[in-house]
Amino acid sequence: MEKDIVLEAIHVSKTFKDPISVKVIKDNTFTIRQGEFVSITGKSGCGKSTLLYILSTMDTDYEGDLMIAGETMRGKTENQLARIRNEKIGFVFQFHYLLNEFTVLDNVMLPGLKLNRWPEEEVRQRALEKLEILGIKELAGKMANLISGGEKQRVAIARALINDPSIIMCDEPTGNLDVKNGLMVFDIFKELAEKKQQTLLVVTHDLEFANNTHRIIEMEDGRIISH
Repeated sequence: MEKDIVLEAIHVSKTFKDPISVKVIKDNTFTIRQGEFVSITGKSGCGKSTLLYILSTMDTDYEGDLMIAGETMRGKTENQLARIRNEKIGFVFQFHYLLNEFTVLDNVMLPGLKLNRWPEEEVRQRALEKLEILGIKELAGKMANLISGGEKQRVAIARALINDPSIIMCDEPTGNLDVKNGLMVFDIFKELAEKKQQTLLVVTHDLEFANNTHRIIEMEDGRIISH
């Protein structure tokens, strides 16, 4: 049985117009289904991160259409998009963007409190569950600036999971980590996809990482050349 389509890009293009028009994303169409662990690869400057920003709804200046969980992102207000981002998309970046003055638990709870779908106590329980899945529940009470780089990235993944998003989007999530922690993050992603049916889309220049994902979307000069 085919899984539901979580994300669909339909003829997505983007042009930078300063000072001359340059097409940086060129007519890309593809779909990602629930539980898929997909990587986007390609040389530096090929448009991977630009495409990810469009897919994440943070960049709305593009041609074509973007569907997330069956809903078009066209014509949405910034407030509507912000809610979709918080509800349907989890983010993991190369730099974890944790708030140092907060505990690990508080950092993970933040998007859940912002969504305002559950009472605070339930958000706390959900956050503790996510930390447990990632094997770092014992860090819950620690300040975010007192944990290691690999631990910070796992906290960032827990934070991305808090609202049970349709898709988690990652921009070079292992780019700042040593090999051991990079492998650990990869294993976490693979387990999330295969055991929890979590959909993951990861921009990476690490070919070993990409080659072990379910599917590679390869980009060259703004165009998808294989997917």
